[in-house]
Parts: sequence; structure tokens; C-alpha cells
Amino acid sequence: MEFEEIVEKVVNGEIKLHQVEKYTDKRTATEVRRKALERKLGIKLEHIGHYSIDPEQVIGRNIENMIGVVQIPMGIAGPLKINGEYAKGEFYIPLATTEGALVASVNRGCSALTEAGGVKTTLIDDKMTRAPLLKCPDARRAREVANWVKNNIDYLQEKAVSKVTRHGKLRGVKPFIVGNNLYLRFEFETGDAMGMNMVTIASEEIMKVIEEKFPDVRYLALSGNLCVDKKPNATNFILGRGKTVIAEAIIPREIVEKKLKTTPELIAEVNYRKNLVGSAQAGSYGFNAHFGNIVGAIFLATGQDEAQITEGSHGITLAEVTPEGDLYISITMPSLEIGTVGGGTRVPTQREALSIMGVAGGGEPAGTNAKKFAEIVAGAVLAGELSLLAAIAAKHLAKAHKELGR
Repeated sequence: MEFEEIVEKVVNGEIKLHQVEKYTDKRTATEVRRKALERKLGIKLEHIGHYSIDPEQVIGRNIENMIGVVQIPMGIAGPLKINGEYAKGEFYIPLATTEGALVASVNRGCSALTEAGGVKTTLIDDKMTRAPLLKCPDARRAREVANWVKNNIDYLQEKAVSKVTRHGKLRGVKPFIVGNNLYLRFEFETGDAMGMNMVTIASEEIMKVIEEKFPDVRYLALSGNLCVDKKPNATNFILGRGKTVIAEAIIPREIVEKKLKTTPELIAEVNYRKNLVGSAQAGSYGFNAHFGNIVGAIFLATGQDEAQITEGSHGITLAEVTPEGDLYISITMPSLEIGTVGGGTRVPTQREALSIMGVAGGGEPAGTNAKKFAEIVAGAVLAGELSLLAAIAAKHLAKAHKELGR
């Protein structure tokens, strides 16, 4: 069929949106769907139709029913000096956002931190989780199954996990029993991938082994919601998921006063009363000023799973005055779920953003690029927290948004 004929059949409902690829190539199918939508709705989608991404690369891997792209302005903050275990040196951070003042604020924080000698980053843990749900005859049987699983991690790796992935490694399990329900929160190492697909497929293989071993136990759901994925929750806040990372710095009083226009004492007090007391009163899992702003902008720029900004926003900001009168500030991120291979990181624009930080693709050895990326993200979040707290302490927040955000 010719282009116009396919468009008309889509408009008339003879061909469904997801069926267009049966009649033409993926790039043309993208144009067909967009033209059909324009005609049905009486609108123009001129800007959505301008893009450099190849539909052949992303349809069926990253997107369905593609009609074009959404463009988000991308800015750059930095350089930020990081003294990490994996990230060492000065880095520029790509931020995709439509919020005026955000990039400028992070950039100011980067400048203050770099002048102070840089950010020290520490990776505390690295794991991806999936928690299938099993229905057991009773709680005692659930306990028996849980104990068997805990004592047979290597066996499950050999008989299940290694069959479906070369990169995933089952390292442990945390069982939760509620009545006759058994939730098995598996913990995996996933290399440079964020790993959600990897651990989902591996967990399904494990379920087959368990059902064969325990015929009276029924596997009900691959995710029992104790993973916990893409939802605010206490479990990830306490146990962690993805990368658990800390960034900290000591900023001399002189830099705080000259560059940030405030004092260590005021920043520490604002942080205590706003981020700690205010967040406690709100029942928040984010004892911080705006982790989500920086995490979200980096996720959009680099092809991360945007729904996992939710857990990336979990965390605690601490600020105190040192005995020497300087400012100590730190951020703790318990659940930063990121990767440098797979998923949206394959999209060319997002891969370019990762290359700005030197973390595109797999690391050598496997996992080092994702760990380096986590330290850079943590450093950027610290820069954002420092700058915003200073702006609030100096009463510059409204002024900045008037000048840059309106």
C-alpha cells in the first residue's frame, strides 16, 4: 500500500495504530501515525515530527506506536570535582529540564564545592531487587520455603539465574511472611545495567525451581510489591535498592560567605528545621530540599527509567558547623536505580549525554561505569542541595526564580 492509503486506513480505523509496521518500515510507520493523528484531531504536530533518533533503533525496544519525539532543553552544570572511589576528577553534568533556575543553581553548587576541594563520594551498596509472591498452605510452610531458599542461593544461581543471564548474579534474599503469603525479596548484582528486566526474567526462572521443589506452593505474582519499584516506600529507604551512595564535603566559611552569601550556621539551621523537622511533620521519605529535581533532570538526559525518580528522591541531607567554623554537608541516597547500558541508555541522544560524563556503555570490569555514574549523580545532588539551602538561608530563592524562572 502507498503512504496515503495507509494513513486513510488508520484514520478510518481499518488499521490499528500498533499494526502499521505490518505494512511499511518503522520510520514510515512513525510518519503514518503522526499524519493520521493530525487529520483525526485537526491539529499540527510539526515539532514532534522533527527528530534525529532512528525509529528503526527504538521501536520495539524503547517505544511503541511512535509518532515522533518530545524535546526537552538540556543544560550543563560544572565542572564538579569529585573525589570518589570510581569517579575521580572534574565532571560536567547534563540536566534536561524546563524549570528555569535549576541548572544555574546546580552550577553554583558545583562551583562552591569544587573551590572547596571537591566532593567525597562513597558507594555503600549495589543491588537490584525483585520480590515474587508465593501462596503457601500456611505460615509454617511459608517459613520452610523461605529457609530453603536462603540456604540454596548458589543452587538457584546455577539452576535458574545462570540459564537466563550472563551478567546477573543472585547474592541473597530477604523473605517476608504475611499469613500464608511468602514474599521473596531477591537481591541481584547486575553489572552496568540498571537490571530491572534482568532480575525479572531471572526471578521467574527461580519460581519454576521452587514450584518444582514444593508442589503445594503456588507462584502468584512476579512482583509482590516488596521489590519495591516506582513507589514511595520505607523498604527501599531503609534497605536500599540500586545504588546506595553518600556524597559529602567540607566548605570553608570564607567560601560560604563570599560565594553563597550566607553562613554555615544559617545553612545548618535551615536544613535542620526545613529538611529534618519539616519533612518529619510531613511524613516524607525525602528528608531533603529537592533531590528529585536533580535526579529527574539527569534521568531524562541519560535515558534512565523516569518512574524511578520516585525512589531516587528518597534520602537525607545533613548540614552542621565543624569545630573550625566551616560547613559540613552530606547527602545520603539509599535507592538510586541507574544504569549505563540497556533500556533508554541505547537511545543516541541519551547515550551522548552519558558520554559527557565518560560513563556511556559498559565499564571494565563490568559494573564500574554504573558505579562511577552513581557517584557523579550523588555529587550533583549535593551541589543542588547546597545551592538551594544557601538561597533559602540568604532569602534569595524568590529573587532567583523571578530572574530565571518566569
